[in-house]
Amino acid sequence: MTDLALHWNASTFTGDIVLQDGALAIDDGMRTAIFLSLFTDARAPDDAELPEQGADRRGWWGNGFAADGLSSRHEEVGSLLWLLRRSKVTNATLALAKTYATAALQWLVTDRVARSVLVEVEAQGNVLAIGVTLDRPTGPARQRYDFTWDASL
Repeated sequence: MTDLALHWNASTFTGDIVLQDGALAIDDGMRTAIFLSLFTDARAPDDAELPEQGADRRGWWGNGFAADGLSSRHEEVGSLLWLLRRSKVTNATLALAKTYATAALQWLVTDRVARSVLVEVEAQGNVLAIGVTLDRPTGPARQRYDFTWDASL
């Protein structure tokens, strides 16, 4: 799989495109797909408590143009991790972060890109550390990806 490479900057908690020898870099791995799945905001359910005042339930605009067969949240791009912004660090918050990340990556198993996806989450001060381990059906059998996210936990 070849994608436009996105580089995760752990000090600023942002991602950006990468230039390599004057051209846009590509990524032959899964890092960009996982990055987009975790850090694109999914639309919050109508009954979700929002972290900030207002009615903005966010969500990636492209999900509105998905194929007619779009039938579940697992087929939408993005995660609900953004709902944890301003949450206190508790075991319940970490469990919810793991649930949100796992749901956002479920498409990898559904589409048979991976046999399984294991998500590990821990707090490192006010930073959420997310580890993703994929068991791939072909190619490198097991791959590990690590991200940190400042959710102002």
